[in-house]
Amino acid sequence: MTEDDLPAWARAARTAWTWTGARRPAFAVVPGPGQESVWDYPRPPLLVSDAREVVVLHGQIEVARTRSAYRVLETSHPPTFYLPRADVDVTCLAAPSVTSACEWKGLCTSFDVVVAGARLERAAWSYEEPFPEARAIAGHVAFYADRLACFVAGERCRPQPGGYYGGWITSELVGPFKGDPGTRGG
Repeated sequence: MTEDDLPAWARAARTAWTWTGARRPAFAVVPGPGQESVWDYPRPPLLVSDAREVVVLHGQIEVARTRSAYRVLETSHPPTFYLPRADVDVTCLAAPSVTSACEWKGLCTSFDVVVAGARLERAAWSYEEPFPEARAIAGHVAFYADRLACFVAGERCRPQPGGYYGGWITSELVGPFKGDPGTRGG
């Protein structure tokens, strides 16, 4: 699929970004040793396999566990972790409830997560048939860290601010993060 083959909405959205990872803006925190600035991540996003243990819990109930996640690295966003469906307890995923779109990944399907009688609305999502450049995450499942306890290598992640984006903030990251005040257009 070439840029010309993309839907018009995706082509238009891709041209709207100010920051693309080519240079770090002056307001971005400079990373220290062992840290990454989310402002150095590229646009279009980079999909990186990650062998660290990723665990998703609701209370004490395990929803997912893997060492085969993908981190999606996109300018201004903390990474979003996509877990292979084989490593997710799919009995916790309710029928798709909402569909949205991403100019980089394509059409997105949201899921409610149902655990021990509790229903967490739109707590997970997947790209079932993503654009070709995101094919590696096809069918993988991502989770919101503000609705579930999400861990990377034993560290509990903080949710990306703003309530819309699904990135996971760990101690290795510096921002500010998309969703923080002043990051519009990031």
